[in-house]
Amino acid sequence: MKDRGGLTGSSRGAAWGTAAWAAGILALLVALPLAARRGFGDRLATHWNAFGDPDGSLPLWAVVLVPTAIWIVLIGAAVFWRAARRWRGAALVSCGVLLAGEQASIVRANLHHAHWRDADSVTVGAVAAVVAAAAAGLVGMLASGRPASPASPGQGPRMDIPAGERRVWLARTENPWLYVLAAVAGIVALAALLVGLGDPAEPMWLLIVPFTFVSMAVLACSSVRVRVAERGMDVAFGPLGWPVRHWDAADIEWARAEHRTPTQVGGWGYRLSDLGTTVMLRSGECLVIRAGGKDFAVSVDDAERAAALLNSLAGAHPERP
Repeated sequence: MKDRGGLTGSSRGAAWGTAAWAAGILALLVALPLAARRGFGDRLATHWNAFGDPDGSLPLWAVVLVPTAIWIVLIGAAVFWRAARRWRGAALVSCGVLLAGEQASIVRANLHHAHWRDADSVTVGAVAAVVAAAAAGLVGMLASGRPASPASPGQGPRMDIPAGERRVWLARTENPWLYVLAAVAGIVALAALLVGLGDPAEPMWLLIVPFTFVSMAVLACSSVRVRVAERGMDVAFGPLGWPVRHWDAADIEWARAEHRTPTQVGGWGYRLSDLGTTVMLRSGECLVIRAGGKDFAVSVDDAERAAALLNSLAGAHPERP
């Protein structure tokens, strides 16, 4: 089965808001130095000593790519790593303002100077960026609200299985946008590798390593294959079906279908939240199980039937000591 559900309601607004913020900051980080490139030399001052004098520089392409890479990694971390909703929103807002402010300060300091050692001080701009970032983070935290409350446990439906019969339930869900994100991160990592090979004097590992990691992590969370059979439930991740998580039928306490959104679980992909672990690939129907006192949910169609089969299989196995 292939799920094609989309965002609805508050989750759609949250997703579009995050996407707009991420794209806006990304555009600023790239556009600011490129738009002013005629106003300075090939290298720009990027580090100043305690007296406000420039003592470090980077080429123009690095001034563009380094903050861009940091921002993309931060976006990936916010989407795929565990974080409370209000803290995650505050971090994105604050870091975006800080990166954009620092980039503007660097461009302004280097403007109209042919050599980077003649660049102006960035003390005022840097302090202003930090203050603005702190204020924006506070506003973002207040605007994010409280995280979703965990769902109360409950028993799910059951399926009548005639004696001597075996039943298997299969489903597949994928998110094309995560495929695109994984491809973009992989292309950036490959481009950085090729640039590094062409100019060994310029270290590129700060771009290659994080973008490669983001590409692989996003690709692994871009699709799932779920199989429910007599032995229990298997969830295979990514286009290669690896890694695989398995639960024995005897270890599953209950299973049920539940509607979940990215807003509730904290984003897309492999999420950890107050609701437990959720593999969120699209807003809507999820199969939720409890095993070992922990909840696990995955975006799939026909989750009600899968839950009924799991409950019946779990009830057919003796409890383990």
